[in-house]
Amino acid sequence: MRKIFILFFLASCSFSCISNKKIVYLQNLPENEAIDLDTFIPYAKMEKQYILQPFDYVDIDFAAADEELIRGFEFQGARGARGGGGQRMGGGGGDMFFFTGYGIDKDGYIEVPKLGKIKIGGLTEEQARDAVQGEINSFFKEDVLVRLRIAGVRFTALGEFQNAGNHVMLRDRVTILEAIAAAGEPSLLGKRNQLFIIRQYDEGTKIHEINLNDRTLLASPFYFIQNNDILYMEPMKIRQYGRADDLLGVVQIVTGLVLTTLLFVNLFNN
Repeated sequence: MRKIFILFFLASCSFSCISNKKIVYLQNLPENEAIDLDTFIPYAKMEKQYILQPFDYVDIDFAAADEELIRGFEFQGARGARGGGGQRMGGGGGDMFFFTGYGIDKDGYIEVPKLGKIKIGGLTEEQARDAVQGEINSFFKEDVLVRLRIAGVRFTALGEFQNAGNHVMLRDRVTILEAIAAAGEPSLLGKRNQLFIIRQYDEGTKIHEINLNDRTLLASPFYFIQNNDILYMEPMKIRQYGRADDLLGVVQIVTGLVLTTLLFVNLFNN
């Protein structure tokens, strides 16, 4: 009876514990060259800049010495509405650029008051700014400066994230770790070593896989997410037995009951 008691106790402990190796971020994995603390890690070179796509949103501002010249080139109330934006807008916070930005239609065009339709789909951010600058230069002899930016980095988090859904971060670039923080720390049963990034390209879509446990991620081209990325984290196989939040609690309760029963049986037999 004592052997059964010990074996069950050891088995229950091993079942109820998840190895830190599966949870801790940015480890020095055995198969990779170790990266020590305070080591300079250069960013990976991006193959190419982000290309604006249909249904993206861009933020456009005009600046001139005489503001009356440019007032007619903005939608009424758009400039004031932008002033209330924060650093991040989550799944329930809405997207202010849906109302104040310039949406790219299915054919790659935006519509700017007085300038009409301008094709910026398929261009980089800089090329799109030059295209709008060229159009407005045809109206004025005076200098009117154009500032065009992608209206935040939009991404979707699915799977084992605490705050799964659509997110918008009002920044020029966002790291994968910042995106995970916005989407909520994954549950204990999330596969951190197998995070899928579904990324859109000019020709279509690709699925990439990264390992959040690996410190070499900092030098990966996927360290920075791109606009419209989808992050999907699968659960471990143990997920089928219950929710990640309560599984360990259930295991502990069941283990306690079984161990108590075995203890009483052992006492009565003696």
